[in-house]
Amino acid sequence: MKKVAVVTLGCSKNTVDSERLINQLKLNNMDLVENADEADYLIINTCGFIKDAKEESIDAILEGVELKKEGKLKKIIAAGCLPVRYKSELQKEIPEVDAFFGSEEYEKILNELKLDLKSELLGERELLTPKHYAYLKISEGCDNPCSFCAIPLMRGKHISRSMESLIEETEMLAKKGVKELLIIGQDTTYYGKDIYGKRNIAELINKLSKVEGIEWIKLLYAYPSNFPDDLIEEIANNPKVCKYLDIPLQHINDEVLKSMRRGISKRRTIELLELLRNKIPDITIRTTFIVGYPNETEERFDELVSFIEEFKFDRLGVFDYSVEDDTVAFPLGDKISQEEKDYRKNKIMEIQEQISYEKNQNLIGKTLKVIIDNEEEDYYIARSSKDVPEVDCEVLIKKEGSLIIGEFYTVNVIDCDEFDLFAKIS
Repeated sequence: MKKVAVVTLGCSKNTVDSERLINQLKLNNMDLVENADEADYLIINTCGFIKDAKEESIDAILEGVELKKEGKLKKIIAAGCLPVRYKSELQKEIPEVDAFFGSEEYEKILNELKLDLKSELLGERELLTPKHYAYLKISEGCDNPCSFCAIPLMRGKHISRSMESLIEETEMLAKKGVKELLIIGQDTTYYGKDIYGKRNIAELINKLSKVEGIEWIKLLYAYPSNFPDDLIEEIANNPKVCKYLDIPLQHINDEVLKSMRRGISKRRTIELLELLRNKIPDITIRTTFIVGYPNETEERFDELVSFIEEFKFDRLGVFDYSVEDDTVAFPLGDKISQEEKDYRKNKIMEIQEQISYEKNQNLIGKTLKVIIDNEEEDYYIARSSKDVPEVDCEVLIKKEGSLIIGEFYTVNVIDCDEFDLFAKIS
């Protein structure tokens, strides 16, 4: 059997793309191996979102090139977002790569390997996540005009998948043992606008919650502008929908938001957040912010800091601004030094660390329902309904008995640190 390694970089959308590709490779009797130096063929699913992600992708390609020079690889294929943006430059600078393909170009990749696309099985996936949770990509591309973002250049315009296909995929995932569904897309709250004439994310979630075996549903990448009212009601009232929302805000100052072309003001942002907390009192809100945008003065940054201190988000991430070719913000340049960006990012994360610690302290003595993700030497690693994998808090349960990976348990929180909880089985 021919051996192939698939390296997946970037976001969870790329993870889903790789899962579909890997399933096709297995259907063609390819032997999947974890390490590139064990493979005949290497496929790198790249990310081209920001500077750090692009550098990581280039490094992975160059590592593959070295293996090829040593005679350990017969062929290297680079796929995903980076080739969409920089194919001609990559072909010129790294000619050792045999082929470059964009996102979801499964048939072209398979043809390059002289394999056949099993089109009737294209929706099936070989999960890269633990079998009890999976990402469900409900759309591709984005119609939002954010000035800093290159996603529309790489992924194109927003295209929703049909409800029928998503329900069918969820049923397939449930049969594989998936209990937790993480809904993703470039803009999940826009779902359905292009094919149904209205934002149908609430209806979709309601239908997915009826699939037997699915116990938790969490919504990620929700865009704040034109947020659907019926989605708030669905999160509040559907017992299978976790009271969790990932809603990237990017900034709070009106001048920065205007230049970013976010389509929402500070006032409307605060009104939305207050509405979410009033309608869903126990909601966990995760957000992300960008620091170092070209027109983010010290005063505007201080306004962002004050907002974060006042609102006290449950989960929060920070990126520093990355100037991207061909975006609307590109002519603005990169006016703020990396040193200043790092200072601003670190200041926000120090504030968030204290906020997170205080919120975790309030959970000591409380009971939580958790799912076991994996185990280490001394602890089982679990998550509550307040967290998604890899980016949020974990619940550590000291090994005093035998627990089953992928099963739900009720635990008592006994201690905490800034970003994790310690618990014991109730």
